Amino acid sequence: MMNLPSEIFGNVIVVHTPEEVANEAAEQFENYLPTLERDNIVLDVDNTEILDSAGLTAMLNVQEVLVERGGQLKISATNAVNRKILEITRLDQQIEVFSSVIDAVKSFQ
Repeated sequence: MMNLPSEIFGNVIVVHTPEEVANEAAEQFENYLPTLERDNIVLDVDNTEILDSAGLTAMLNVQEVLVERGGQLKISATNAVNRKILEITRLDQQIEVFSSVIDAVKSFQ
């Protein structure tokens, strides 16, 4: 079972994504996030070095589950490479992307 570093801010949990969100890791990631005790999740993707289509699909699937429960998934990316990936794949049009964790957390208020 995956266990990722996270912090809770009120009704929001910030999860720091692993180095790799790809292939089998993407599936574990997708199964793990909905088990957290908050339905408002901010993903801090700055430590992630490998993000493939399976990882991006996992994020969209998690977003869908959270929205059904009245929550939301948001992404914090200060890292230029990851921001670019989110833009090129247009994931940033389906999940809100922020340039800092604090901004992403505040956006839930």
